[in-house]
Amino acid sequence: MRNDQIYDLSGNGVISNVTARNTVLRNTYWLLAASMAPTVFGAWLGVSAGFSLLSATSPGMSMLLFMGIAFGFMFAIERFKNSGIGVALLLGFTFFMGLMLSRLLSFILGFSNGASLIMLAFGGTGAIFATMATIATVSKRDFSGLGQWLFMGAIVLIIASVANIWLKLPALMLTVSVMAIVIFSAFMLFDVQRVVSGGETNYVRATLAIYLNLYNVFTNLLALLGIFGGHRE
Repeated sequence: MRNDQIYDLSGNGVISNVTARNTVLRNTYWLLAASMAPTVFGAWLGVSAGFSLLSATSPGMSMLLFMGIAFGFMFAIERFKNSGIGVALLLGFTFFMGLMLSRLLSFILGFSNGASLIMLAFGGTGAIFATMATIATVSKRDFSGLGQWLFMGAIVLIIASVANIWLKLPALMLTVSVMAIVIFSAFMLFDVQRVVSGGETNYVRATLAIYLNLYNVFTNLLALLGIFGGHRE
């Protein structure tokens, strides 16, 4: 058997690794697109109903509650990643994350140009993703070495974000937002190339990783746009 082939256990014979990778990538993009619908619906519902998990109790308890629910979803998605249950859980998770957007969106919509800022953040996130996905697909360079550094950067971001709940330092908040955009943009490059190179073979898990990258870039870009470009009536 050649190195560029794998055996299809369904009995259809030999299929190419390239075909398998393209199938995973295609399914990832389709599921990623589908995940936008529950996210948008969750965000709309949250804004309409005035939902805000983070203001339900103390900041520390709110953060723990959010992390508990989010990681519970991610654990379950990993557990059922090879079945339709995993897809359903992923879509449920994106609905929850849409709800979590409601506080930020409500704040931005308080500006006279709030809708424009949201569309600008959405377009900017899309442009970043298109750029990183293109580089990951056509570049011959191996970006797998970024993984360890990006993981460490994400840990630093989490610690700084949690600390700033109590510190409330504007400069630290701006620094975290800028770093988050850079780090999660790089994560897009890393995660898409893992699918392209065959390092990630499960499209549900791949979709979850890329979705989180997009979510973090969008929210931090929107926060910066609100700070520097928001106009009160």
